[in-house]
Amino acid sequence: MPGALYLVSTPIGNLRDLSRRAAETLESVDWIACEDTRQTAKLLEFYGIHKPTRSFHEHNEAAKAEAIVAELEAGVRVALVSDGGTPLVSDPGFRLVRLAAERGIPIIPIPGPSALLAALAGSGLPTDAFYFGGFLPPKSGARRTSLEAVRGLPATLIFFEAPHRVLDSLDDIRAVLGDRRIAAGRELTKLHEEFLRGTVSEVHAALAARDSNKGEFTLVIDRGSPAAEPSPVADLAAEVEAEVGRGAARMDAIKTVARRHGMGKRDLYQALSSGSAPQKP
Repeated sequence: MPGALYLVSTPIGNLRDLSRRAAETLESVDWIACEDTRQTAKLLEFYGIHKPTRSFHEHNEAAKAEAIVAELEAGVRVALVSDGGTPLVSDPGFRLVRLAAERGIPIIPIPGPSALLAALAGSGLPTDAFYFGGFLPPKSGARRTSLEAVRGLPATLIFFEAPHRVLDSLDDIRAVLGDRRIAAGRELTKLHEEFLRGTVSEVHAALAARDSNKGEFTLVIDRGSPAAEPSPVADLAAEVEAEVGRGAARMDAIKTVARRHGMGKRDLYQALSSGSAPQKP
């Protein structure tokens, strides 16, 4: 008779957020697959749970998945945890779960902490429809391409971001999506938990004024307004000047502002030259 694979959500900062069911599950399995055994050891020690742990992360998942499934088929009960939050959400485990599903192994999720849901709930932005994009690409070009792909979605957008890239990402968000409302959640559930809310420019300014930014960020971005009327030429010209003031060449600034408002670069250039409102396609 096959065992079972338990996907156990663990705290994202505050160790007391582990549910009673999750603790009981960790106590009942034969062993625990961990993204980082040292990180999981802190949680197990806090709750007095004594179970064997094994390393299971993005670099060894492909090699270890088959062996784990073989144990599951033999009746072993395994819990999968990440360093924090829900397994598989921007964390390892997809290959293992897919293989276990193909082999008919029972897969039992134990729901619990999630950084993206905590940030969404506390953002003050619409929660009826949302898109989660994981971590944004590290390079600006790929990041802007990813943002372009979701610009028109009628949903709140959620991304994870590292502290050393957050200012650059906010620059790209403003360039591609416009100066939307945003909430940046930092150190969620931890002692220094913080939400910064406002426009992208306001949050960028607040973070740029600090000596450093520590802790992983969850960025929650308001949906756009596809049906909005074209901005007056004076407003568009001001946006172009703002981009130039940030160091962009004038034609690059025109291209950025045009893309932000869903119009062609040539149309915006002609509108700025003539002083008449551009027409969106």
